[in-house]
This record gives sequence, structure tokens and C-alpha cells, in this order.
Amino acid sequence: MRKIVLASCLVVFITMNGCKKTIDTTVTEVEIGALLSLTGNWSSLGITSQKAIELAIDDVNAYMEQKGTNIRFTGMVFDTKLDTALAKLAMADVVRTRTKYVIGPQSSAELAAVKPLADEKNILVVSQGSTASSLAISGDGIFRFCPGDVVEGPAIARTMFAEGKRVVITLSRDDAGNKGLQTSVGNSFASLGGQVDAIAPYSTTLAKYGTLIATLKSKLQTYIAAQGAEKVAVYLASFDECVYLFNEASTDPIFSSVQWYGGDGVVLSPALTGDVQAAAFAVTTKFIAPNFGLPTIPHPDLATISTAIKSSTGIEADAYALAAYDAVWVIAETSTAMPITNTSYDLTKKVFNVESSKYFGITGPVLLNAAGDRSSGSFDYWGIVLEGGSYKWKLVGKSF
Repeated sequence: MRKIVLASCLVVFITMNGCKKTIDTTVTEVEIGALLSLTGNWSSLGITSQKAIELAIDDVNAYMEQKGTNIRFTGMVFDTKLDTALAKLAMADVVRTRTKYVIGPQSSAELAAVKPLADEKNILVVSQGSTASSLAISGDGIFRFCPGDVVEGPAIARTMFAEGKRVVITLSRDDAGNKGLQTSVGNSFASLGGQVDAIAPYSTTLAKYGTLIATLKSKLQTYIAAQGAEKVAVYLASFDECVYLFNEASTDPIFSSVQWYGGDGVVLSPALTGDVQAAAFAVTTKFIAPNFGLPTIPHPDLATISTAIKSSTGIEADAYALAAYDAVWVIAETSTAMPITNTSYDLTKKVFNVESSKYFGITGPVLLNAAGDRSSGSFDYWGIVLEGGSYKWKLVGKSF
């Protein structure tokens, strides 16, 4: 593997044995681009997704060789740092290399930013992490292999209500995915009979959270006085910046008097467990957040793939990262199911839909709805615990 800098984006070329044209001049190479956050916010998912894609390409190529099929796959991974401008530059590079398949980007804000160019250039995009309902559009070439906010929102709302919460104050980072979660959670909680107070989303470039914290404190004082702390909760849809918010909130006991819940963008984040003050606040507030869950009966290859990702990256692979592994396989099945000379984007999308519906992967059956998004899914709840002198993420529950 070698790394080069191209158009302000980090690019990693993954070339597997058996993919080189010098081995077999009749081999047709199909390149898969990947837009991942390797060094920015939510890098835990980007790093594990990169390894999952590498493993999948290796496995797919071995399978193609075994079948006697002269199609091989290569990968090109761009580090977007969860930045929409870098994601757009990366997609422009994908266009220049004539790549027709892309995995990622992992955030909805990035996906919305690259969608116009992907639509224009007929690039099929499979995101493993985007959840915003605003991107659920029928007939386009955007597919999402994780449940959207319309599935995750009701799940966490039901959990909060079942745990006795009757008032929830919602906070969100100002991006499509997290705002979508804030709205979905709020609407779902209200439909159950709960009271929702949504604070306006905070800027993605916010460095200090004093004003936001002051607003939250005022609301907490009001609702705690009326309902009692045990019936009041805070829901935060964020990425790694929650560390800074937790640090500021930890200085006032009123914030730790209620339970906190979060969105999927922070689960398994090493930034949170690595900050003692923020992690301690998460423990005190019994902070939990849902992650796209794996099937109850695991795929026979799950342990092998998960172990390989963990040993290489040091990070536990979640279902979002493993969805990237599944995406490679569905792209491969799509490519081999069509004529090599195919230039029809409509045919590519149709075949991809068909191959997805037939595929049972590491993350279970990949059943997509009319908008090309995963139609259902369970959620694993993760919290932070102090064990052996260090803070760790721990699976604490499951929701269906």
C-alpha cells in the first residue's frame, strides 16, 4: 500500500495480489473509490471502514479467481476528514479517474455535498454511515447500507420513554445527519406523549460551548423543578466535539443530575474514552448511544473479519464499518452480473438493487427501500465504563 497527496486529499491505493495486469493481460480491473474520514471527526469509522474495504477487496478477488472470472477489483481511499470541501475535491478526483463506484462518504453532510457531481457523472455511491432522511430520494444513484434517522430516531425515543423520561432537551451539530436525528428523535418522543424542547443546532466550527451550555442549564432548571431530574433527559446528536461539550458541562452538577443520550456519530469514539474528564462525565450521566446492530445470529465470517480489523486498527469494528465490507461484495456482484461493455447508469442501478436484495452479508440481509436505503435494523446501545483504570466503550443493551 502506498500513500500520496492529491488535490488536498490523502489517497491510499489498495492493490491486491491477482489484480495486476502484468499477471493476466485479459483481466479487467474495476476500481472502487472510498471517501472516508481517516484523520478528522469520526475517524474511528473511517479507519475501520478502510480496513474492511481492503479485506473485502482481497476476499472478492480470491473468489473471482476461484470462479475463473477475469474481473479484479482495486481500491482508492480519500481522507475527507469529515469536511464537505475535501469530500467534493475527492469526488472530483474520482471523476477524473473514471471510477464508477464509490463507498462513503460516511456523513450526510458530505454525501449531500458530493451528490450533485455523482448524479451528473453517473457514479453509484454506497454510504455506510449517512442517515439523513433529506437524502432518501427514489431513483437516484445514492444507496445507504445503514438504517436512516427514520429508523434510529424512534428506537432511541422508545428507549428514553421506557426508561421513564418524560421531557427531553435535544441538541445537535448543524449538519444534515445530526439535525435529522435531532428531528426524528424529537418527533418520535413527542408521539409517545413526551415533551420535547429542541435547542437550535450549534455551528460545526464552534470552539466554545458557553452560550449553548447556559441555554441548556436554564432549561434544565425549569424542567427539573417541574418534573424531577429522573424524568428529564438530554439528547445530543454529535461527532467527536462532544468531548469539549462534556468537559464544559462537567463543571456544573446540574448537568450531571440528568441522564444523557447520544446519536450514532460518537459511538466507539476513542476521542471520548481518551479524555478523562469527558469520559467521567459520560459515566456519571449514564450516557448511552445507539449503533447500527449486527444480527442476533452472527454471520459465520464475522469473527474472522472483525478480529482482522481490530488487530490492524486497534479499534472495534461496528456494523457501519462492516457495511462497507458488504458494499464491496454487492458492487462486485453488480459488476460481474452486467456486460463488461455496459454504459447504462439505469441498468447499473437496477442490477445493484437486485444484487442487494439477494445478498446476506456480515451485517445481515441488505434489504433496501424505495429510496435505496436499508429498510430496517436493530440497534446496539453503548455506554462508557471505567475498568482496570481506563475508560472503555461497553455494549449495554439492544433495541429492535
